[in-house]
Amino acid sequence: MYDLVIKNAKLIDDSITDIAVHLGKIVKVDKSIIAPSQQIMDLQAQHYISSGWIDSHTHCFAHSPIYYDEPDLIGVKSGVASVVDAGSVGALDIDEFYQLAQQANTNVYAFLNISKIGLIRQSELADMNDIDVPLFDAKLTQYPDFIIGIKVRMSRSVVGENGILPLIKAKDMQRKSGLPLMIHVGNNPPELDEIADLLTAGDIITHCFNGKPNQIFDKHNNLRDSIKRAIARGVILDIGHGGESFSFAVAERAKCLDIYPNTISSDIYSKNRLKGPVFSLANVMTKFICLGYSRQRIIDSVTKNAAQVLHLENKGKLAVGYDADLTIFDIKQAPVSLLDSEGQVRQSHEQFVPLACIVSGNTKNHVRIEITEEGNKNGLRISN
Repeated sequence: MYDLVIKNAKLIDDSITDIAVHLGKIVKVDKSIIAPSQQIMDLQAQHYISSGWIDSHTHCFAHSPIYYDEPDLIGVKSGVASVVDAGSVGALDIDEFYQLAQQANTNVYAFLNISKIGLIRQSELADMNDIDVPLFDAKLTQYPDFIIGIKVRMSRSVVGENGILPLIKAKDMQRKSGLPLMIHVGNNPPELDEIADLLTAGDIITHCFNGKPNQIFDKHNNLRDSIKRAIARGVILDIGHGGESFSFAVAERAKCLDIYPNTISSDIYSKNRLKGPVFSLANVMTKFICLGYSRQRIIDSVTKNAAQVLHLENKGKLAVGYDADLTIFDIKQAPVSLLDSEGQVRQSHEQFVPLACIVSGNTKNHVRIEITEEGNKNGLRISN
């Protein structure tokens, strides 16, 4: 007997399928699954399904003094199966964050800030003495399934007079672990060229389409040579929208040059969730509809691409053997106005609307199902 069968689910290519789940895994994907099941959800060929959405840049340590939120509010209640906190926490607070994360229904992971204090202040890398390598290494060893990457923020307000030194230190720390390194880029100094030339394959430039002077385009609106070289080496581009780090103009210029982000992420926390311009990962995804991205490219950016970049081997694909993390959603045909981080507005004729989220969780023996408010309005039901 299966634990759950989802009937008549619409894939992003508009084909219809059934999906069977057992012991937290996808065990069958077929056009018609007829077998006993503890729970059945019939999507009636009306609603879309994909592998569970992954938001690879969030801030969800609820006890952070600056950037905080509840994992489930930005996670399963918003159609997102997995959230990755991008450096809110350093080695001093990772124990507390881990305990809080275990209470969430959403899958929660962390990029550990190289500063032991994390984001208790904006200038966490202004004092190099706040980088405690032995303590950092000990926490990586203690939480190998929770800490999936390393975070370093490289902007003027963060590093103070230290310039490029924190990134050099971060690269040294990364070499021992082999974990992905996410680099926040913001106002200079240090210069983006200096940052990009230190990066290697698998490193992640987040806020890649920010509109600040230290952006990926030079003053002539041409892609910087350093970014060309970085992309050629396999450096990853991540959106990391946030309150100040996404520009429609930069994104439009990038698309004209066939430059696409590997991953679409929100950089969400309570303030930009409640007051905008982020609101949700689904809202950020919708902005790429009005930019002319295909539905498939957008979904890939929050599923298989994100899983690959983050080395989440059992997630990101709707296929047999993968974790039963699934997002059910509509693509609503309705006009919507969308705001970037610079106050610019674009219009979209359709939008992503999450209806439910299914998460296999850490127990590996059952699934958790969260139907959103919109899903309830649409009559999503689970029958036994």
